[in-house]
Amino acid sequence: MATPILDDVKRTYHRTWWALVLRALLALAVGILMLARPLESVAAFALVIALWALFSGLVDVVHAIDLAPVMKHWWVLLLSGLVGVGFGVLALVYYPALSLGFAVLWVAWWLLITGILAIYAAFQHHKLGVPWGWTAAAGVLGIVASAYALLAPPITLAAIMGLIAGFAIVSGVALLVGAFKLRKLGHA
Repeated sequence: MATPILDDVKRTYHRTWWALVLRALLALAVGILMLARPLESVAAFALVIALWALFSGLVDVVHAIDLAPVMKHWWVLLLSGLVGVGFGVLALVYYPALSLGFAVLWVAWWLLITGILAIYAAFQHHKLGVPWGWTAAAGVLGIVASAYALLAPPITLAAIMGLIAGFAIVSGVALLVGAFKLRKLGHA
């Protein structure tokens, strides 16, 4: 009984392996382009943030209106959507400063919160008698990196773009390997 299902899965993967190859090539192209053209990449990143906020906000507004008859606090979702729409519009008007500022602040807050949580975890480890030094060091490093991110926005943006480009390249390679393994699976 499992054999026909396995055969169907193999045939499906064999027919669609090329889609993974296309995704892989796109990811590789994006990663390489980001490294080759960093200023254009930063501008595109700012535009993506603005459009994402606008689209996400509009979706939240529509969902809030749809949920109004059945949800008591539907207005919270509406408010969230309006904030997203407002941010998206402002980010498009004041493009790219607002979007890029948001990215820097988001990274800084993320580093600060994870740093504080790591220090808290280190204190908990210490109470339990578990080694805690590396956890505390990671927390302090997160807090210091947060402050640095706020003090040096261009370097923070460069790091964000480098991480995105690196992820695109690594995922592109992984997708290529996976696609050819799936193709081979279909032949097996």
